[in-house]
This record gives sequence, structure tokens and C-alpha cells, in this order.
Amino acid sequence: MKQCSPDAVFCLPPLRGSDHANQNAHAKASQPATPVNFDIPPGACDCHTHIHADPEKFPFFTGRVYTPELASPEEMSALHKALHIERVVIVTPSVYGTDNSATLFGMKARGATARGVAVIDEKTPEADLDSMSQAGIRGIRLNLATGGVNDPNVGRPRFQAALERVKNRNWHVQLFTSLWMISAIKDLVAASPVPVVFDHFGGAQAELGVDQPGFSDLLALVKSGKAYVKISGAYRASKLAPDFPDAAPLARALIAANAERVVWGTDWPHPNSVTPPGNKPTDLTPLFQIDDGRLLNQLPVWAPDAAIRKTILVDNPARLYGF
Repeated sequence: MKQCSPDAVFCLPPLRGSDHANQNAHAKASQPATPVNFDIPPGACDCHTHIHADPEKFPFFTGRVYTPELASPEEMSALHKALHIERVVIVTPSVYGTDNSATLFGMKARGATARGVAVIDEKTPEADLDSMSQAGIRGIRLNLATGGVNDPNVGRPRFQAALERVKNRNWHVQLFTSLWMISAIKDLVAASPVPVVFDHFGGAQAELGVDQPGFSDLLALVKSGKAYVKISGAYRASKLAPDFPDAAPLARALIAANAERVVWGTDWPHPNSVTPPGNKPTDLTPLFQIDDGRLLNQLPVWAPDAAIRKTILVDNPARLYGF
């Protein structure tokens, strides 16, 4: 069975052997099993991670659609030590709603090498945005996927409202959404006064290739410089574990469109946002066991040129997140 998101923006691959955790067995957040096989440039950044902190101190949002296992700042530091990655961007996941405390906790634990992306709503006061900016928050995330938003009549005004909140700040708007929604808001993205960042290949499905509907719109936005895209969480786009070879054409096309608008991320600790049948959203759903060393080793396959890899791993994150 595929592990599909509530609105079928993406399907995760079937659980296979050592590539993924048994969905009935709880496991800690994964650590790399495969050594990195290429030189990582100084200042490299993992641009998409999450912290799942102690719920006694950082309670989950009551309206969440799943409950992940815990993932601590210490485990994240171990991950990046193994990957030889210096910098990190921590993103508030949907399970916290608009409470960014766990993300800020993770950033503080990491220190000057961390930046963050927050989730807010219309009730979030400007004073909170000011304090988060001082702490290293550099953008807000609009999650149109986990919440099941497929209607452009909902997505467009939510995106416009997000732009209004950050247009006078040195921030960006990050979207977790589908190619369908990207096509529906491409005019707004092209006119955006701030950078726009699309998560996880923009929701593209590797098996559908570079000609799938909406991918050309994503490419055009990246090529124009109006949008960044994260070539992150390849296991979300591809069913072909463990190396996800059918994601390579998508990554190469995005890099060829504009390497200066591509960033890379693990998506650690690899939460499964689909509560298994028969379980409640408050029941623990095991994290996927992804080998991030093997995942990172795909980057030279996607970008054989070391200079382009430095652009993706170092230069672009430094510009976007203000390192």
C-alpha cells in the first residue's frame, strides 16, 4: 500500500525491508547508515528539518492529523555531524499548529548555524514576528498539503495573506503544496514582493517525469528567479527506494533551469503524516527510517559539477536564510 497524504499531493513508497521502518514498530529518528561519498563544502546547509520535542514541554496542536515520534536537537546534531553539514533550517511542522516554540528551542540549541521557518496565522501579533526574527526565523510556511487544501479559491487568498504579513520583512514564504496549486497561483508568485520557496520538488511525482502537468510552471518560476525549490525528501516523490533514480530527471531539470534557486534538504526526521487505518491522530505514527547518507549521495548524481553543488548547498541557503 502507498502511504498517501490526505489530499494525495504525494504518496510515499511502500515500506521495504531496511529502507523504511516496519509501520507497526516504533523507532527513533534515523541516523545515516551510509558514509557520504563526496566532499561537502564548508558552510553546507540542510534546508529542511523538523524538531519533535518533549510533548510535556512542547505540546502538540489538538487539531493535528498525525502524531510523530520524538526527534531531538541532539539527534539532529548527530545527523549533521555524520553528513559533514554545518548549517540547518528548522521548519515548524503541522503538528504544532502556529506554536513555533519547538522550532525555536531547536534553533537555540544549535546556535548561530541554525535558521528557522515559522507557521503563523492572522492572530499572530507583529511583536511575535519581531522576536522570532531576532531568534533567526527567516520565513513562514504555508502548508496546503497536510491540511488537504486543493482548492485555489482557498489557496490563493491564504498565499496573498502570507505575503502581506512578510512583505516588509527580509523573510520569504515557503509552500508545501502540489503542482496543481503552483499552476493556480503562478501569477501571484511571479508578482511576489518576497522570495517564494516550494518544498519537496514542488509536489512533483517522479514516476510522471518532467512532462507531468504543472512541472513546466514550476520550472518557469525557478528559471525566472521568482521561486526557489527544495530538492528535498526524494522518497516523497519517488517509490523507487533506496536511491530514487526516477527523481533524478526532476532534480536535473530544476538545476538546469536555475541552479541559483535550488536548495537541498533531508526532511529529517522523516515524519509520516498519514495516520494508519484504525488509529487515531493522537496515536504515535512511526517515523520513516531513511538513510540520509545514501540520500545525500544522490546529489552528485543530480549535480555532477562540484561548483554547482556548492551553489546549492552553501551559496543559495546563505542568501535565502541570511547565514
